[in-house]
Amino acid sequence: MLKFLDHLEEWLIAFLIGAATLLIFIAVVHRYAAGLPIPHVQDWLLAINLSWAQELCIYMFIWMAKFGAAYGVRTGIHVGVDVLINALPAPVRRKYVLFGLLSGALFTVIVGSLGANYVWQIGHTDQVSADLELPLWIVYLCIPCGSFLMCFRFLQVAWHFARTGELPKHDHAHVEGIEDINPYNMADNLHPAEAPVGGRR
Repeated sequence: MLKFLDHLEEWLIAFLIGAATLLIFIAVVHRYAAGLPIPHVQDWLLAINLSWAQELCIYMFIWMAKFGAAYGVRTGIHVGVDVLINALPAPVRRKYVLFGLLSGALFTVIVGSLGANYVWQIGHTDQVSADLELPLWIVYLCIPCGSFLMCFRFLQVAWHFARTGELPKHDHAHVEGIEDINPYNMADNLHPAEAPVGGRR
């Protein structure tokens, strides 16, 4: 079940980033091409209304950011100021890290609860967005969904840390699908034909 949730989170983020990028590209090309004085083509392009594209991209990036924050907690890619924490003795460091993770869970569950209350209230109104005329409760639904998911990720990381003492870490130099190479021992990674004469340097 957790694996499915992990993949769903990644698929949603990737889809939102890709779709928003494609939509922005189409809107920019349309705006540029509609200004070219090409007979019939200009009239056809001007008849296409893409005024809603900017608003939709904003909403997509907001949803992506909320779920991306939860992904960041799970994979450990959030920026942390932990120089002082890491200098502390192990038992003290453990307490501070758990306190920080549980504080994050508390904060996100509060934000999620307030967001859910707001979505419930706005859902009983007829408010819609300016260009898309989309019900606003759908737009703001990302607040409780993303915040509750982030709270779950904080608790998940805290539970794992309490059991193993390990936090998720993201290696920015690692590329998925490519074998890591040790730069300090390049001779071991060379093909036999490329190895330096006389063995290792």
